[in-house]
Amino acid sequence: MLSAQERAQVAQVWDLIAGHEASFGAELLLRLFTVYPSTKVYFKHLGFCPDETQLLTHGRRMLEAVGVAVRHMDNLRAALSPLADLHAQVLRVDPSNFPLLTQCFQVVLASHLQGEFTVEMQAAWDKFLTGVSVVLTEKYR
Repeated sequence: MLSAQERAQVAQVWDLIAGHEASFGAELLLRLFTVYPSTKVYFKHLGFCPDETQLLTHGRRMLEAVGVAVRHMDNLRAALSPLADLHAQVLRVDPSNFPLLTQCFQVVLASHLQGEFTVEMQAAWDKFLTGVSVVLTEKYR
């Protein structure tokens, strides 16, 4: 799926945000809810107006899952299978929402990393996150 150079770029960006999963994840959720308010329906446990603690907690969980994907780029399917089952069979998240999340995450990365998040890195992350989305939606079929 990814070339050696793309894998290195994904890992390099992850190294820059590792340790900041909660804050990046909270910002990702806020951006997602602001730009795509219809996605709030999948986060009912956060309430209509989630507080900072809820956003940080769930944001951390989301980005920890991204970290699992980064560490298992060679076998995303196996690494993300439980998460795919959860989203398809329990949460029943509309698969069309994964690209929205991907888009918002890339905006968060670009806004924080600025010049460090090069065009090549953005392309590698886009390809990587698309692969993650594909794996997460495979269980819907």
